[in-house]
Amino acid sequence: MSKQLRRAAVCCRWALVPLAVLWIAGPVRPQGAYAAGFHLYKVQGNVWALVGGVNNITVQAGDDGVLLVNTGLEATAPEVLRAIRTVSDKPIRWIVNTSIDAGDTGANDALPRLSAAGPGPRARIIAHENVLNRMSRAPAAGEAAIPEAQWPNDEYFQPAKDFAFNGEAVIVYHMPAAHTDGDTIVHLRRSDVISAGSLYTPGRYPVIDRKRGGSVQGVIAALNRILEITVPLKYQEGGTYVIPGQGRISDEADVVEYRDMVTIVRDNIRDYIAKGMSLEQVKAARPTREYDPEYTRSGGPSADAFIESVYSTLSRKNP
Repeated sequence: MSKQLRRAAVCCRWALVPLAVLWIAGPVRPQGAYAAGFHLYKVQGNVWALVGGVNNITVQAGDDGVLLVNTGLEATAPEVLRAIRTVSDKPIRWIVNTSIDAGDTGANDALPRLSAAGPGPRARIIAHENVLNRMSRAPAAGEAAIPEAQWPNDEYFQPAKDFAFNGEAVIVYHMPAAHTDGDTIVHLRRSDVISAGSLYTPGRYPVIDRKRGGSVQGVIAALNRILEITVPLKYQEGGTYVIPGQGRISDEADVVEYRDMVTIVRDNIRDYIAKGMSLEQVKAARPTREYDPEYTRSGGPSADAFIESVYSTLSRKNP
């Protein structure tokens, strides 16, 4: 199916089903539906995607156990485990958190405990050191402290870290100053799957968390890094699949379209800033006008919120 036909099919169904299950690229098909809005999809190789809930969860399973990229909220841990148990009865051994967001880290403690048949080694939880630094510092006024059991215990500070699990190379890359300052993308190399976290959310404008070090420049750099890794199979379809933080499973062409949208909006707003326009004047000029029908969706940032975050990061002295 062509990109044009696929996009048209998606648009005509917006009002009928959740965004997360509108379209799954290529041959990926659902294996089961679960409570709390989850749907489990076999992506390719040893990788499944649990789509829905607050954020998507990537599942890699094999003889050595289960690896997760992100864990969802603590309250949904039993339902997440029920879905995982349809592909593996083994304990969760590894977790990679792509950011500090509660939808990525909330069940870091609950899911491994629920998955273990008895006492055993604690799951290794990998995240960039900025995630641990923010989790372990005193909470701001009005915020609850994050329990230590949810903190990563295998933080990294280099540009990348790699390890092997279930006979597959797993490479994690730090994407600085993007959605936050502690973002990670995960490349499951043999399966040819990337788990992108909140850096990429098709059908929704990106969330740029400025309080936690995010910037539009970093988001674009991260999307370009994903595109350096992805390889299409045929006619720009298939090949490397990308599991987003929210939304449909994608391929390289989908990420290109998203990257171009963010870049064009960034350039439009940068031009307005160069002309001395205020934030309110930029919002009134509607630099996202052509993209709003596709990217303004329930649960995602509004066009004005996206414009404000881009304007803010570009207005700094050294964006």
